[in-house]
Amino acid sequence: MQHRLSAQVLRDGRTVRPRYIAGVDVSISRARGEATGAVVLLDYPGLRLVEAKVICGKAEFPYVPGLLSFREAPLLLRACQELEIIPDLFLVDGQGIAHPRRIGLASHLGLFLDVPTIGCAKSRLCGSHTTPGVEPGEYAELVDGDEVIGAVLRTKVGVKPVYVSIGHKIDLPTAIHWVLACCKGYRLPEPVRLAHQAAGGNLKMERSVFIS
Repeated sequence: MQHRLSAQVLRDGRTVRPRYIAGVDVSISRARGEATGAVVLLDYPGLRLVEAKVICGKAEFPYVPGLLSFREAPLLLRACQELEIIPDLFLVDGQGIAHPRRIGLASHLGLFLDVPTIGCAKSRLCGSHTTPGVEPGEYAELVDGDEVIGAVLRTKVGVKPVYVSIGHKIDLPTAIHWVLACCKGYRLPEPVRLAHQAAGGNLKMERSVFIS
């Protein structure tokens, strides 16, 4: 199934100044088999939190490295369906094509939602790279065999880089651009950072933000 889906991923496209950018993340308790999927919606360029949806349920699919999309995507899709506003772009805490079969969580969601998606992971799943420069915006190519599958991007001085890859309907330079454009002084871009907080039950919100 992954090989079939990966052939459908579009690796080009330029997102033109999105009005709303979403971030998604999942928190799973392996001991209890319980999962929390979160999607947050931010406006752009203000990067203000507009909406957040959190869905809790059972992690039905077992933990298998390389197959995490089958474990996490169903919950995230349910959360995304609850959004009142349709995002123009998704940033996903996970891999896009930087995956052994070129179909990580960001690519799965992009195909199902038919929206441009970017993988922005905290760790490497496959490929090799040199060390990127120390300044924000500097990056090294993530390479698997003869193929460039992503970028190891420095978003803040003194912290580890993030692993950026094409999810769907976007090219790599554009993906790098939007990850940097969504950073507000933290290692993670704001949509992913807030989605991580929401999935962990730690998201602080103003009264005007709608969450359920």
